[in-house]
Amino acid sequence: MLKAISMCTNNKPQRLLCIVSNMDTGGAETFLMKMYRQLDRTRYQMDFVVSGDKRGYYEDEIERLGGRVFRITRKTKDFSAYRRELTLAVRDDGCPNVLRIGSDALSAIDLWVAKKAGASRLFMRSSNASDGKGVIGQFIQKAIRRPLTSIADVKIAPSELAAEYAFGPKAIRRGEVRYLHNALDLNQYQFSLEMRRSIRNELGLNDNSLVVGHVGRFTAQKNHEFLLKVFAELLKQRSDARLVLVGMGELEHNIREKAKVLGVLSNIIFTGLRSDIPALLSAFDVFVLPSLYEGMPNVVIEAQAAGLHCVVSDTVTREVNVTGDVAFLPFTDTDLWVNSVLCAGEAARVDKRNQMADAGYDINEEVKRFVTLVYGTDDNARELQ
Repeated sequence: MLKAISMCTNNKPQRLLCIVSNMDTGGAETFLMKMYRQLDRTRYQMDFVVSGDKRGYYEDEIERLGGRVFRITRKTKDFSAYRRELTLAVRDDGCPNVLRIGSDALSAIDLWVAKKAGASRLFMRSSNASDGKGVIGQFIQKAIRRPLTSIADVKIAPSELAAEYAFGPKAIRRGEVRYLHNALDLNQYQFSLEMRRSIRNELGLNDNSLVVGHVGRFTAQKNHEFLLKVFAELLKQRSDARLVLVGMGELEHNIREKAKVLGVLSNIIFTGLRSDIPALLSAFDVFVLPSLYEGMPNVVIEAQAAGLHCVVSDTVTREVNVTGDVAFLPFTDTDLWVNSVLCAGEAARVDKRNQMADAGYDINEEVKRFVTLVYGTDDNARELQ
């Protein structure tokens, strides 16, 4: 059954209906919330379609901001119910603008249903550069690329790598893709010695400990097992090192067990979900992301805004290296990772917020582009190429 939460605002702002799996703290969801918070909500509003019964992390905030959440049946559970409920959500929202987060075949189905329900401007945003399914997954993605590019009126990506994976090189060459950065409120990320001391005190970390930070869901994509191997070797050189893992996920228990086997569990802090990422970044000495694949990892942008040096896998797009402080490494050499983490952790911390702003990562500027793109006209959107 379709369930809508919260009431419409009375001043009838223009609305955007966003279709997502859930509104937890993933990178795509966080991107939407960053844009939503900055909107003039007397003129522009955002509503969300989610699947499943679990209430998402951001849903309370969405309601406070005046948005609505439509909870529908998963298409894989009951397709007829899903189609009926999504149709009702699109019609109830009364808005021609529908944005789908994701770029797989199921995403294309969502936009197709929305179009049949009366939506006239369809947007698709992709942020990944793989689906983690190897050759078969890549073949399927190429096979569905044509229906994806044909049904979405506007294709959005945070990087060229993500755009090429989702929409194909031809779409890029034809100028069909619009790029929106994972922008930030840069002032929130200014390094704070006070926050550093407060977080370290909370987590039981010494002032002089080498703190290696990671933010990400406990999924296969984030490659925590490799991170544990690197950290185990790092401890042989820096016995005072500590690893802080921020996030939750289905593999957390497995990672705890792996850490126990490696004998490093007592040197690791699992924080769970946190809303104070800027403060945590102030407490870190280096940021590490050994992901198997990424499109444009928002958290590496955040880490650079906080002045951190980053060590990431060479599967990550080079476009993420905004400040020049990101090292890209292969999985074949653990010692190289250890040495790079040590060097990055001892590097001087420099305020890079102006550099980030000049590169287009100031939320105040990027939200203007977002408004022009999703609430404006096609002619206005062309200037965002």
